[in-house]
Amino acid sequence: MSDLIKTFTERGDLAHLALLLWAGAASAALWFVLRELAAASRRFDDFVHALELFNRRARRRAPDESDHD
Repeated sequence: MSDLIKTFTERGDLAHLALLLWAGAASAALWFVLRELAAASRRFDDFVHALELFNRRARRRAPDESDHD
């Protein structure tokens, strides 16, 4: 890795190296954020599905409210 940096500094392309490192870091950060967003979306879908199952079971078990009048 130090040979690569030495080559860039000898040729005066230090700005290009900095830009490459910035682009790599930005791409890695974007990948991480998108991965976390996808995981959050899956967790939310699981929650909504569980809530739907709960509501179905609660409706089946609930006594008929018209009997109480």
